[in-house]
Amino acid sequence: MRVDSPVRPGLRMECADGRRLVLVRETAGRGAVPVLFARQRATHRGVHYARTGRHASPLAPLRAERARAYARFAEPGGEAWTGRWAAHAEAGLRAADAGPLHEGAWRLGPDVSGWFVERHWEHLLPYDADRGHLTWFGYGDPDGDARDLLPLRALSAVEAPRVRAYRRQYREGVLPVFAWWVSGLNVPVVLDGHDRLAAALAEGGRPRVLVLSRAVDAGWVALCSERPVRAYEERMAALEEGPLRAVRAANAARALADALEAVAASAGPTRAWPHPGGVPAWEAAAAAYVPGWRPDPDG
Repeated sequence: MRVDSPVRPGLRMECADGRRLVLVRETAGRGAVPVLFARQRATHRGVHYARTGRHASPLAPLRAERARAYARFAEPGGEAWTGRWAAHAEAGLRAADAGPLHEGAWRLGPDVSGWFVERHWEHLLPYDADRGHLTWFGYGDPDGDARDLLPLRALSAVEAPRVRAYRRQYREGVLPVFAWWVSGLNVPVVLDGHDRLAAALAEGGRPRVLVLSRAVDAGWVALCSERPVRAYEERMAALEEGPLRAVRAANAARALADALEAVAASAGPTRAWPHPGGVPAWEAAAAAYVPGWRPDPDG
C-alpha cells in the first residue's frame, strides 16, 4: 500500500546514537510520550529493552461481531480472511491519531519469511517482563530471551475477563494480532491484540499475526532475486530426460515462486528520527520513565 502522509508519524522510532532507541507516541496537543526504550548490544547479540506502560493501540477495539462476521464469510487464516483483516487494519491505521504509517510504500500481511520459530512461542507468556533482553542469534543467552514478538505492554493474565472472552473466540479461529516490524529491534512489536495473543497462547495455540512493515524497493528485490533465479536455471539445466522430468521441473518452479514471493514480501528497514537532545536527553528520559533500568553496557 502507498501512504502519502504524514512525513513524521505519531508513533515512531527515535534514535540517539545508533544504539539507543526509543519508541514514542505523540498525539495532537499532548506531546510525545515514550512507550519503549531500547539499547542495542555493542556485540550485535541482541537488544535490552524497557517498557513504560504507556502503549495505546492505534486501532479501535475489535468487536466480536466483526470477527464472527469475517469468519462466517472466509476461512480463518485463508487468503480471503487475511485480506479482510488487512483491509480492516489498514483503514484503522490510516485514520489513527498516533499510528506508525508515514509517507512511502508499506506491506501488511502474514509472515512469509519464516520469522516465527515454533519453539519460541512458549517463551512469550512466562518471560514477558517489562524490562528484559531479546537475543538475536543466541550466543549462550538464556533460552527465554529467544522471542520472536515483543508486546508493547504486559500481557494480561490468562484468567483475566477479556482474555477469557477471547479464548472462547479463539476456538472459533477468528483472532488476528497486528504487529509492526521494527528493524532497529530486529523483532516485530505488537501494535494491537495483546489480549488476543495471550488468549491464543493460553489455549495452547498460535496467533494469526499480520505484520506491518516498510516495503522493500525494486532494486533490492532484483538483487535478492538473482540467487534463486540462478539456482533454478542451474537445476533446470541439470534435469535429465525421463518420466520424472516434468514432476521435478514443476517442483523447481514452485520453489522458485516461493523464494521470489518471500523476497518481494520481505521487510524493509524501519525509519528512525533523531531523538531531540541526543544521548543526554535519552538518558534523562530513560531515568525518568524507567527508573533504575541499567542495560548491560557490554553489551
